[in-house]
Amino acid sequence: MSKKQPPSSRDPKFYLVSVFTAARDGKLCRIKKWFQNFNKEEIKWIVSQIVDSTTPLIVACRHGHIDVVTYFIEQCKADIEQVGSVTFDGETIDGAPPLWCAAAAGHYQTVSTLIKHGAKVNHTTFSNSTPLRAACFDGHYDIVKYLIQHGADIELANRHGHTCLMISCYKGHYKIGEYLLHLGADVNRKSVRGNTALHDCAESGSLEIMRLLLKHRAKMDTDAYGITPIKAAAVAGHVNIVDYLAAEDLPRTEKIDALELVGATFVDKKRDMHQAIGFWERAMELRYNDKVHVVHKHKCAKPVSAYEYTVEAQSRQDLENMVGDPDEMRMQALLIRERILGPAHPDTTYYIRYRGAVYADSGNFERCIMLWMYALEMQQEALEPLNPMTQSSLLSFAELFAYMLSERNIERVYQHVPFGDVAVVYLKGITEMKRGVAQLPFGPQQEKETTNFNRTLLILMHLMCLIAKREGATPLQMEDVKRATYQLVKLQLRGSKGFTVLHLAVDKATSSVGRYPVCEFPDRRVVQFLLECGADSNVLDVSGNSPLHIASTNAVAPGSSTITTNGSKVDNNEIMKLLLDRGAHCDFRNLDGHTPLDLLKVSCDLAPINYTKLQCLAARCIIENKIPYLGNIPKALEGFVAMH
Repeated sequence: MSKKQPPSSRDPKFYLVSVFTAARDGKLCRIKKWFQNFNKEEIKWIVSQIVDSTTPLIVACRHGHIDVVTYFIEQCKADIEQVGSVTFDGETIDGAPPLWCAAAAGHYQTVSTLIKHGAKVNHTTFSNSTPLRAACFDGHYDIVKYLIQHGADIELANRHGHTCLMISCYKGHYKIGEYLLHLGADVNRKSVRGNTALHDCAESGSLEIMRLLLKHRAKMDTDAYGITPIKAAAVAGHVNIVDYLAAEDLPRTEKIDALELVGATFVDKKRDMHQAIGFWERAMELRYNDKVHVVHKHKCAKPVSAYEYTVEAQSRQDLENMVGDPDEMRMQALLIRERILGPAHPDTTYYIRYRGAVYADSGNFERCIMLWMYALEMQQEALEPLNPMTQSSLLSFAELFAYMLSERNIERVYQHVPFGDVAVVYLKGITEMKRGVAQLPFGPQQEKETTNFNRTLLILMHLMCLIAKREGATPLQMEDVKRATYQLVKLQLRGSKGFTVLHLAVDKATSSVGRYPVCEFPDRRVVQFLLECGADSNVLDVSGNSPLHIASTNAVAPGSSTITTNGSKVDNNEIMKLLLDRGAHCDFRNLDGHTPLDLLKVSCDLAPINYTKLQCLAARCIIENKIPYLGNIPKALEGFVAMH
């Protein structure tokens, strides 16, 4: 069999990478020289190719090489609407047309050239972002005017409902915002999350734009979390906006809440306790300065143990008493946010988790776990199932427990990791998966739903790995987690590629779940734990692979072990033996016709005959001799025979 010959210099494929590099660097003379070797059809093929998710025209537009862009369009007949991926400030934008790339990068000449050659001015990216919105984002005023003059829709919002006016206000581009308002942009339009341009301006801190919006009759409306612009400014710590709006004719409660939120922001974000007390004193004065209409604080029904039973200050004396106690002030800030923003607001649980992380960094793991547990319970009560914020909390717990159980300088980081804490988080993870399954729609799922489901399942596998170590577990605790795991297995959850939890337990890719290492897979303890909890060793994925098929691809030579990134050893052959001992069939064929033994890359000391049953031999005899069996054997056996 002859080896495949490398492409010659006459082959268009030979020049692909070089053309992309020349397009990026603006080397038109090189491109012209190479293209002399090809006819028009071959040249058109080259400029239409996608390498690393982008095209030569997009690369040239991104870098503003107008001569290369013109050549690709006029001489090479490049598709002016062909989309690709492009990166700005470390963020990848998918499905971006060339015009969007040029507008985002601020290349006026390139934009005008594309428009003159018929580029669609409102052609959006996959996230429904228009070239106009891209220009507004980075403040390219001349491009904004040009696009609008050539038919750009100023009200076309992206998938989040953010308009060009909103992004201009958020990024602080006064001139663009003024121009859009002059053209009649809807100043009170709301995004999917209910925020308006006034909210975006308040978050950015531009007082000049705030005045401009109010001049054009912007309303002090609430977003989906019930947050007004003054509160949005307070959460972001923009005192200038808060002070300006506090002088306006707003309800007194709004001003009080804003001042208290600013104080909380100065505690956690700016770490300025003195300023925080000042804002809280101003709020207290507003509460009590009208003796007839005193605005009393809402007292929580029951002090929270995670906050060390701290209660909110009710008087100036209470504020004075906490001046020398920074920790009490930090708890005060958490209480204020929870009361005003509510449990569903991202900042409420974010700062609870942030404070817990600070405690963990100082070695106070108990306080961290208490705060994180409180945040997780809050998220599961207030947010929809499989919410990314809940996922983040579960993952943070997995990373924390893994760190506490790890060794540094031959010593355990933390000697007594309570198994009960690990078990509680694991059970909450199972609850989250159950909530997700209950809410998933029948039929095809959206990409967002699938992504959230798969990621939560992966995180749960890492929590399961920590559980499978059984360190410090009592028989009663193990009985509880096994019962819950049994219920999880019976849900027959299917992740990416149709993988069940047992497939994931033997798959190397399961190891990648976050920025920090947690557990390494395949993991024999997790496999054994799942088998003990009723997992089917012969369950198949969408390609007809059993867990044994997946494990076979990881097998190593007898006596060898795989060394993981954390230095531990994984004996994949032991995992295979464990699956075989629990009834896995070594002769089941996947949809490609391969058995697990066919997928072994090395010799294995597992004797197949020891795991081959008489019924397997009979099934293989039927298949190999092409004996008709459908309808001639019990229905329950037909699937068994087909897998051989």
